[in-house]
Amino acid sequence: MNAFGKRNGLGSGGQRPSFGVARPMKGGSGGSGGGDQFPPVDEIETPEAPPSDEPSGPPAVQLGAMDRLNNRQNASGDAASSKTEGFEASVHRIKEQVLPRLLERVDPEAAATLGKDELAEEFRPIISEVLAELKINLNRRETFALEKVLVDELLGLGPLEELLADPAVSDIMVNGPDQTFIERKGKLELAKIQFRDEEHLFQIAQRIVNKVGRRVDQTTPLADARLQDGSRVNVIIPPLSLRGTAISIRKFSEKPITLDMMRGFGSMSEKMATVLKIAGASRMNVVISGGTGSGKTTMLNALSKMIDPGERVITIEDAAELRLQQPHWLPLETRPPNLEGQGAITIRDLVINALRMRPDRIILGEIRGQECFDLLAAMNTGHDGSMATLHSNSPRECLARMENMVMMGDIKIPKEAISRQIADSVDLIVQVKRLRDGSRRTTNITEVIGMEGEVIVTQELFKFEYLDETADGKIVGEYRSMGLRPYTLDKAKQFGFDQPYLEACL
Repeated sequence: MNAFGKRNGLGSGGQRPSFGVARPMKGGSGGSGGGDQFPPVDEIETPEAPPSDEPSGPPAVQLGAMDRLNNRQNASGDAASSKTEGFEASVHRIKEQVLPRLLERVDPEAAATLGKDELAEEFRPIISEVLAELKINLNRRETFALEKVLVDELLGLGPLEELLADPAVSDIMVNGPDQTFIERKGKLELAKIQFRDEEHLFQIAQRIVNKVGRRVDQTTPLADARLQDGSRVNVIIPPLSLRGTAISIRKFSEKPITLDMMRGFGSMSEKMATVLKIAGASRMNVVISGGTGSGKTTMLNALSKMIDPGERVITIEDAAELRLQQPHWLPLETRPPNLEGQGAITIRDLVINALRMRPDRIILGEIRGQECFDLLAAMNTGHDGSMATLHSNSPRECLARMENMVMMGDIKIPKEAISRQIADSVDLIVQVKRLRDGSRRTTNITEVIGMEGEVIVTQELFKFEYLDETADGKIVGEYRSMGLRPYTLDKAKQFGFDQPYLEACL
């Protein structure tokens, strides 16, 4: 059935072009997670290192420390601008001419009911008609590219679709309509995309947040959302953003990353991977600590792979981005206030409610405030194996931040009692860090032993030590075991993993 009414030109019975059926370009299809991962470590195929983009030539000359400082000081601070050139620019210009005439012939409600492939089929004769009116002749490659950008514009996220389909891109940062940066292999670079104007960018931002039942406008100028593939999105608009609408997208791998894959990438050693597998399988309470973009959520997803399929797991987040592989998993998401400022459901409300839902484990996407106390109480009252992430730079600072967040609430208990609650609840702190060469490493695995006076006592099981830096800026280091007998050995023994746990730590 033809979903579009045309004002003039070809009727509904018009002939389609004879050059075949176009299919919009898509990224690679994601695979589902694999099977059992524990205990054999060597059954998972280690992915090959990505090919280097560097041209072959003479070895790079390593600059001295002062030379690097001078180069940075003399570097231009001019604002970069995303400019499309060549083929992309020509398709973009044609799209601007075709789009208004195309919208005159399209029924928006009918178009919204079609998929991208069906929409491309319906568009093809109409696009040919419009191009004939404008006296524009295109070859097959240009026609296919034009169909894709028009479908992306009407059903997708416009220029962002190209970046979302690129598996090498992990972060997308839109700083207004004229500038977009992406993170590729841990390094930031300028993307060659551009929005028509601020109104075009704002419409795409609204399209993102509306799909998850949220809004962004002058009364609510910032919002958290997610895409269909689970990627996390943050939107902030003027007057808070002075350069126009800003969109930050944190993409996630279509294929879930496991601990073995992280070991293959060099993010941890084989012994560290074994210890973390046992920690997940033995229901240890784990807090993952790190900075922004260090890989906390990726580590949490990898650890959750070790949860027994028979356990009931409840995840609580501001914008649902965790993707667990367990069959009995219930994700919960907070709700922002309405226009009158009422009806907000916070993470703490969901944690309290989750305790009435018979969970075996509670997983918090991120601890930010007084919900920390409720999570600690859950860890201590029969919900062993609960996990959470937290922003901090070291395991010791992680403990201090947890104390401060409990004290932020209205709970009137002494600091010593808070510290004792943390010491009794948390078993392991996993510190992850993104180094300056773009690599993400697990820098510390630390045990929380207990209290000594008013101080929480910890012991380090593993540590990443920096050794050197190569001429091309890659950081060289090694993962060292401290050779200590783990305090959590008794928990591993209850699940029959005490021997491999002890061998991995020593």
